[in-house]
Amino acid sequence: MRFEEIYGHEKPIAILKSAMAKDRIAHAYLFYGMDGIGKKTAASVFARALNCGGLDPPCDACASCRKAEHNNHPNIITVQAEGQFIKIGAVKEIQARMTFRPREGRRIFILREADRMNAAAANALLKTLEEPSADNILLLTTARSHALPMTILSRCQHLRFSPLPPEEVARFLREKEGLETAAAEILAASSGGSIGRAVEMNREDYLAQRNAILELLVEDNPEDLLKRLAFAGRFGTEREEILERLRILRNGYRDGLVLRETEEKERLMFRDRAGVIEAVAGRLSGRDLLRNMAAVDAAMSAIAQNANKSLTLEAMLIKLA
Repeated sequence: MRFEEIYGHEKPIAILKSAMAKDRIAHAYLFYGMDGIGKKTAASVFARALNCGGLDPPCDACASCRKAEHNNHPNIITVQAEGQFIKIGAVKEIQARMTFRPREGRRIFILREADRMNAAAANALLKTLEEPSADNILLLTTARSHALPMTILSRCQHLRFSPLPPEEVARFLREKEGLETAAAEILAASSGGSIGRAVEMNREDYLAQRNAILELLVEDNPEDLLKRLAFAGRFGTEREEILERLRILRNGYRDGLVLRETEEKERLMFRDRAGVIEAVAGRLSGRDLLRNMAAVDAAMSAIAQNANKSLTLEAMLIKLA
């Protein structure tokens, strides 16, 4: 895969290509941005380019690129969490490999979801960052850069990967997933700029789940507390499915606010459900919509940090206007 095949992200890619052209490669990079946006893909392509033997790296044709394509390149090492955390053993293995020079090219370590390092691993990595080696490069990817210690952040060159325009996400869905234009545009508008999220939503039950939650926004009666608490059962039991449905809920309120303030339906994430969004915007004030979005955000943050799911959802639903 080449840089030209990455959807969007022209600015960070231009920075990486310029660094390669000038042979001014930093010893550590932090690729940060929302989940499913292309950080891991960009890190993989950059790692290939740094070891490519062709004239326009990565060339996808030389021996190095072919090894990378088959995930057996000795100079490209991917580190990720075992269970919940990246543990100190993984960082010590990086340090052990760094004690000897690669036989050729540069050795690249890609730390996926680097914010999942436990405290011991983060402290060990800091020692590595304080003693950089020209032949070893660290690429950290994360959707939660704020969760990394400042001491690590300060020793990396930062590259921000912004949410993609809906048009780019829709183009990916058409070209790579084979979706029809209408379906691609619906998913792209709902994805928040994340190709990964759009791909996850491309399943039969997603639209049914989304529509059910949006209909409940219209039916919601603030005086019927029992019905609200029963609503909590619609969010499921697993963390990821709860977070996905909370994103739908939040975006429903977000669309209501956008429509209330601008009256422009083309700005809606759920533009194919404009009638439902109009009902939400008509029922709630701008202040109510903002307060509800904040309540959902707080619930998502708590559940992401392993708070009690049922209690968090019930508390959120009681707070909603």
